Amino acid sequence: MPNNNSNNVVGVKHIFRALRHRNYRLFFGGQSISLVGTWMQQVAMSWMVYRLTNSVLLLGIVGFSGQIPAFFLTPLAGVIADRYNRHRVLIVTQTLAMLQALILSVLVLTNRITVEQIVALSIFLGLVNSFDIPVRQAFTVEMIEEREDLGNAIALNSSMVNAARLIGPSLAGVLIAALGEGICFLLNGVSYLAAIGALLAMKIAPRKIKPPDTHVLHELKEGFVYAFNSTPIKFILILLSLVSLMGVPYQVLMPVFARDIFHGGSITLGFLMAMSGIGALTGAIYLASRKSVIGLGKIIPLFSGLFGLAVIAVALSGALWFSMPAICVAGFAMMVQMAASNTVLQTIVEEDKRGRIMGLFTMAFMGMVPFGSLLAGSLASKIGAPNTLLLGGTCCVIGALIFVRKLPSLREKIRPIYIEKGIITEVTMK
Repeated sequence: MPNNNSNNVVGVKHIFRALRHRNYRLFFGGQSISLVGTWMQQVAMSWMVYRLTNSVLLLGIVGFSGQIPAFFLTPLAGVIADRYNRHRVLIVTQTLAMLQALILSVLVLTNRITVEQIVALSIFLGLVNSFDIPVRQAFTVEMIEEREDLGNAIALNSSMVNAARLIGPSLAGVLIAALGEGICFLLNGVSYLAAIGALLAMKIAPRKIKPPDTHVLHELKEGFVYAFNSTPIKFILILLSLVSLMGVPYQVLMPVFARDIFHGGSITLGFLMAMSGIGALTGAIYLASRKSVIGLGKIIPLFSGLFGLAVIAVALSGALWFSMPAICVAGFAMMVQMAASNTVLQTIVEEDKRGRIMGLFTMAFMGMVPFGSLLAGSLASKIGAPNTLLLGGTCCVIGALIFVRKLPSLREKIRPIYIEKGIITEVTMK
């Protein structure tokens, strides 16, 4: 990717510039509230499953069932994002997610919840998210009138996810200890009202949508061909897939570390997840403070490798005092790698294929996680959680080193795209 030090500026004044746009302010506010509930539910779910079953394998299975739809459906959702009104699709998906949380809360609060119901509701939410996330990613460009603020908006999206990731797990840990998991699910359901209300209050200019003249499957194939004929898009997606498969599932094993290795409880789990959130929020703010996308190419492998090293440190530590800052570094590096990949992809993609590439991005980032969750649960039951993290972190480091070797050729491919879009006028290769 091109490198230009004059444009590679980091500054506090740039952090919140996307909030100049009214629609994005509404989105940011509504999602910030809703995502706190989402993280509360995620922590409460993992704790409840482990409390009910005492099974590491079932932790992996529940994670797998909730995330596997993303692998199969997000590319199709990308076609939907290119074909239909993204604003209306988001209203529908957010409403369905709210219903899932409310149903789950009723079952838990009335003591009728079973593992089978947990798996079924996790699959349902996974189906909803498979359409929600790619459409939401592609919708970002419609909320931003000035394209130079697009990268900042993507970084701010990540910052609000991780601010919620900081607050939600901590609240969940306290609420689980005081009132049980059911209240976390109930509050999550209520929190969706903020996101839905914000979407309804937006005034979105109609997007020119070309009437579909080909079959959905043809457009789906077209998206895959476009992605894998583009060397930069292809390698970004491959590295992201590797990190999501081997590294990101460290989170599904956190209940094991909290209880069995660090000898804590739900509050310990909440703090571990919060440390990851602190790191991720810091990473998102760092990216939001950047003035330009120039230089993000080298950041992608650098932080992929750093993430792998941090996961290895957690695996080898065995001590809470050392693992907490290591998890913070892992959260920081994972977020920077993911958001930088998203920003580069959104910058170089052709507009009529934006939804499909965001579908493939979601498949790489989220669709690989269920396989990683299942793999992590299976391996942890055989070789232990620490050795599972050690293997995953090592794979991430190796993937980052391979990407670094390809970086000069990727920069040459992206350079003419950036020149055409006016992002650069003079390039200094390093």
